[in-house]
Amino acid sequence: MSTPAPFAPCGVITLITDLGHKGPYVASMKGVMLGRFPDARIVDLTHDTLVHWPAEAGFWLRRSYRYFPPGTVHVAIVDPGVGTSRDIILVQADRHYFLAPDNGLLGGLVEAAGTTCVVHRYDRHRAHNLGLPEPSATFHGRDIFAPLAADVARGKLKPSAIGPQIRDVVPAWVDEPTKSARDVRGVVITSDHFGNLITNIDGHLLDGLNEPVAEVSGHRIPVVRTYADATPGEYLALVNSFGVVEIARAEESAADGLGVQRGAPVRIVAG
Repeated sequence: MSTPAPFAPCGVITLITDLGHKGPYVASMKGVMLGRFPDARIVDLTHDTLVHWPAEAGFWLRRSYRYFPPGTVHVAIVDPGVGTSRDIILVQADRHYFLAPDNGLLGGLVEAAGTTCVVHRYDRHRAHNLGLPEPSATFHGRDIFAPLAADVARGKLKPSAIGPQIRDVVPAWVDEPTKSARDVRGVVITSDHFGNLITNIDGHLLDGLNEPVAEVSGHRIPVVRTYADATPGEYLALVNSFGVVEIARAEESAADGLGVQRGAPVRIVAG
């Protein structure tokens, strides 16, 4: 087993879910956290990831966590298997903690971290000793994830107290992009508020491709530096602020114009 980097809780907890903003679900989770850790600083990453699809939440978490201070606890809940025998895991990697259902959401992060991360599986038989309530069958976010996150964030709870250390987790739902001498291949993960299509292709994979062009839905779209490099209505591709390739349409929606859905293949070739 690996020895993780030292972890000192900083009191910050992030939340990424598919719960949306209709109803009291997110607020009740925060209420539980604040009840156990009144000084917690809770930050919403997003609650608008695609419901029942852990891949999008895992994608954004991998590319967002590093903007938070070491010692942050990241809670990620897209949990179509809530109430079943699926596991809950706590991952320690890069001086951060990640708490999520073991359903592929953290699979990519664990694979990328390799032997530098440590994973603990929550042992539900320890719930009483951890001071957790009897959970509902449909809202583990409030009844399990929230109290565990609060206790880890305030330094009360060590990973070993949650459950045993394990080696294997459920793999990510979406394969990592591939690169060959001729091209780079990935997929669309999501679209943002502007209708930009966000892919899982990291920008550094384009190194070595001369005048790269993105191929998606039968279109060939040049890769440029910024949105202003295209005239209104034109399609463009660029490496965005999170370091991945996105397909955009200047001052319009690429998602609407191309009719492309999540999972659509994207290929980057030399121009």
